[in-house]
Amino acid sequence: MMLILANVRDRWSSFLGAFAAVLVGVALITATLVVYDSSRPGVQPRYAGAAALVLPEQAVDTDGSPEDLVPWGPAEAGRLRAALAEVPGVTRAVLDRSFYAQALVDGRPVADEGALESGHGWDGARTAPYATVSGRAPHGMNEVVVDRALGVAPGSTLTVNITQGRRQFTVVGTVDGPGYYFSEAFAARQQPGVRAIALITGERADTGAIAAAAAKAVGDAGRVVSGDGRAEVQPAHLEHQRFLGVQLIGAMAFLSLFTTVFVVASLLALATGMRRREIGLLRTLGAAPAQIRRMILGEAAVVGLLGSVAGCAAGVAATPLLRALLDGLDVAPPDLRISVAGWPLLTATAIGVGVSVIAAWSASRKAARVAPVEALLDSGSGDRAMGRGRWLSGLAALAVGVLLAVGTAFSSADDRVNKAIFATTTLIVAAALLTPVLVGPVARLLTAPFARSAGAGPVLVRAELTANPRRAASLVAPVIAAVGFAVLLSGMVETMRVAYPAGEALKVKGQTIVTADGTPGNTDEVVAANPVGKAALPTRAFVHRKAQGTATVLDVLGSRDPRWGRPGEAVLGERTAAELDLRKGQSVPVRFADGSTVALRVGAILPDDPARGDFVVARDLVRTHDPAALTDDIFVPGTATASAAVPGTALHDAAAYALADYETDARLTDALAALLIAIAVGYSVIAVVNSMAMAAHARRRDLGVLTSTGGTARQLLLASAGETVLVVAIGAVLGVAVTVPPLLGMASGLSQVSSSAIGLHLNTTTLAAAVAGTLLAAVVSGLTVTGRTLRRQTTA
Repeated sequence: MMLILANVRDRWSSFLGAFAAVLVGVALITATLVVYDSSRPGVQPRYAGAAALVLPEQAVDTDGSPEDLVPWGPAEAGRLRAALAEVPGVTRAVLDRSFYAQALVDGRPVADEGALESGHGWDGARTAPYATVSGRAPHGMNEVVVDRALGVAPGSTLTVNITQGRRQFTVVGTVDGPGYYFSEAFAARQQPGVRAIALITGERADTGAIAAAAAKAVGDAGRVVSGDGRAEVQPAHLEHQRFLGVQLIGAMAFLSLFTTVFVVASLLALATGMRRREIGLLRTLGAAPAQIRRMILGEAAVVGLLGSVAGCAAGVAATPLLRALLDGLDVAPPDLRISVAGWPLLTATAIGVGVSVIAAWSASRKAARVAPVEALLDSGSGDRAMGRGRWLSGLAALAVGVLLAVGTAFSSADDRVNKAIFATTTLIVAAALLTPVLVGPVARLLTAPFARSAGAGPVLVRAELTANPRRAASLVAPVIAAVGFAVLLSGMVETMRVAYPAGEALKVKGQTIVTADGTPGNTDEVVAANPVGKAALPTRAFVHRKAQGTATVLDVLGSRDPRWGRPGEAVLGERTAAELDLRKGQSVPVRFADGSTVALRVGAILPDDPARGDFVVARDLVRTHDPAALTDDIFVPGTATASAAVPGTALHDAAAYALADYETDARLTDALAALLIAIAVGYSVIAVVNSMAMAAHARRRDLGVLTSTGGTARQLLLASAGETVLVVAIGAVLGVAVTVPPLLGMASGLSQVSSSAIGLHLNTTTLAAAVAGTLLAAVVSGLTVTGRTLRRQTTA
């Protein structure tokens, strides 16, 4: 252990790059984990006054992941409320209902991202509780209580958009909280199903005892949650924002982890390779291979620990910046409050140390194989050949990368991006492992035009790269990663920018699309104004599968197309039919949002078609059992006239609709790509700077010999710059080469999906910036260390 600490102390400059890479990686991972931990759902303010919530069975999706709550029907919910009201300590059991409600002021919908669930029964105001500021509770079907922030006084008439369309309500009161509160009878008509029952208690009630008694009263019909468990009930818009935020920080964490391993492994391999004489001397003095291996791994662990500690501190300091980034992209839940717990710091530290040790594993194995005779040889003499393990690993990674690149063309839309990233990651590893084989031939090819020049610079550069291919490979590897990820991510964005709008425009060519403008969907009033064309009415329904013993949630579409909307029948896609084990002619019981179950006959099983839907029924059936559902975009054929007379709607032609639909996600995609490119290039710059500095420092004896034989400082600096430019050029070529196959696969897949000819699209500006950034960093670091070494030799 003393030797390990002494080596780290005396050779700190050799470990500086690895330390910096671990620091940056752990800082990013720490920041993402802290934000992830802080963004976990909290108890919603409108449930703050409820001691406990009684929830129905939770359904799963077809993959088994927990999803929606299966609603109780009105009769079942009523019986449960009556039983729960008898529980000692419960002063009121509230049937919690949420449905679409949105005020219109001056003919425009009031901005409200939670409008889809802003409507409630009056009892829902008591679960917060929200105090009545003025007026009284609503009683009639045309009365409403609103948030005082809306600025509407009791006695006023207010236009409120509900699922059926615009309706005039009399404002009879105001409260000090968000939402629209109607009579319980009106709320039950808008949303018959119940997904939660809130238990209101006295101030000093024993919540634990009440929850236990409520659980007995409910039995198998539901479950009781209290305390932080109440956070399980979240508005849909907050869940969506949280999902997008987790996806973004997850991508950051993955790229940070991979790049940290890649960069640290490259730097430690280079540092270890330059210590062959030292290691050979230790072997001569009796050090066993296992001891050498433990020494290298121990040094990596110490560097990883130091970098992790510093990285945790930097990550905590950077957390507000990440929070601001998420806010700017509108993917942070509004209730996000940053709090630093212990587990993110411990996890990030463990990752930093583990990554360092894993990255040093290959270098430690090579160091353990150093023979005692290496103490008498030049330190670079062991760099001339590739071992069998590196050959096998490189070829295996190449084969897997090619398979993944080919598979990208045949993947689904959801998997295509992930598979392209995995393919590029694998090919980058393959290129880094096989680079020693490529450096020599490429160097000879690129320097061939200068081979017969009068100067010795090209000859010196060629000899340096071909004589030490492994060291050259360590210099090339971070450039491959920087350019590869920059080209991949920017190319994906450019390709999708062309493909998706083109494909969508082709699908709806000749149609006019009626879209929601300021509202979460189209009301029945909008549908009535556009009686011709596709007007899908989506809902979430449930099927009990006997084999799993649980309810499976389905996306059901109500269609007014007579081909798919036959009463009492359902049309299924092949994938959904296979997942539910259904065949044509079978009957399947489907539970809808109002809690009622309807037996539907499978009328047809057709090839999957996203435009049609995976589970299609008659539109009237969905409206009957889900009065709160809003209609998707309405596609009006060219033979009919579309109308945007209803406030909160807009008209688009095919091209404008496709572009607007893509731009909805393009801002987030562009920001994510730019962020990941910055991470990849930033890491690589760290590695390039350290690698070039180490390589220049290791050649100080060579510089002394060249100086003594007549080489001038200018010539040696030019030779160093020329070698650096050549190394970056090789890395850039390989970085582009490993990226092209996945991008071609993605373009091919998008061509099939969009029925359009989609070619390869590269962002040359991003490519040039990545190459220029790494080149500048490499040249500056190499020249700085070389010039300093020459000055010291001149002074000496």
